[in-house]
Amino acid sequence: MKLFDSHAHLDDEKFNEDREQLIEQIREGGVAKLISAGYSLEGSKMAKNLAEQYDFIYATSGISPNDIPQKEEDLWIMLEEIKKIAKQSEKVVAIGEIGLDYYWNQENKDLQRLAFIRQIEIANQLKLPIVIHTREAVMDTIEILKQNQVDLKGVFHCCPLNRELVKEALKLGFYISFAGPITFKNSKNADEVITMVPNERMLIETDSPYLSPEPLRGRRNDSRNVKYIAQKIADVKDLKLEDVASITYQNATRIFGIL
Repeated sequence: MKLFDSHAHLDDEKFNEDREQLIEQIREGGVAKLISAGYSLEGSKMAKNLAEQYDFIYATSGISPNDIPQKEEDLWIMLEEIKKIAKQSEKVVAIGEIGLDYYWNQENKDLQRLAFIRQIEIANQLKLPIVIHTREAVMDTIEILKQNQVDLKGVFHCCPLNRELVKEALKLGFYISFAGPITFKNSKNADEVITMVPNERMLIETDSPYLSPEPLRGRRNDSRNVKYIAQKIADVKDLKLEDVASITYQNATRIFGIL
């Protein structure tokens, strides 16, 4: 059984003390491929470097809505660097994570939207898909995607369990990536949203080191735990775990253009 963790943050400081050892444990633990997702300039550089160091790791390059600078002129400089990182390596397979977050940041919505649109343009220029972060910003996220063509589409990472968001995302041709929250006991819409997503449009991820799935909540998360997300989907869709692993592996390689 081959598992594909489509979104992890191996650059995170929570992995500083044992990163190399953990990566080997992840490889030995059944994770055949994973994507280390950039969300800042430094994080994107490190994700690219890790991808070039390990054959089963890939990377994304992007500035998340929670990591954009305060001044517009600084943002444009930063995004040029993001574009350079993505052009430097074939192991960078998407622009992301990008999007909108009105939960943590209410005061810079206009700049968030500008950063999102500009990074969509970068993705189109480089012929890459995008990886989307959205929180408390469903309507604006969908509106931007409707008004700005995304040539190779992409993924709603750790997709909020919002029926309308999932419905519109699927209509627009995006993939839906499920993470630890679908396993949480207080996750009200999980089963319904999982059922909404066709098998050919779903991915699995850990978003590690955050959002550890049940039964590991409260501990540091890592890519080996992606099997718990796959098992939850298998239970809801009445599939075998191996089938979910195979389906999501094939979907991830397809959307990210990985052979």
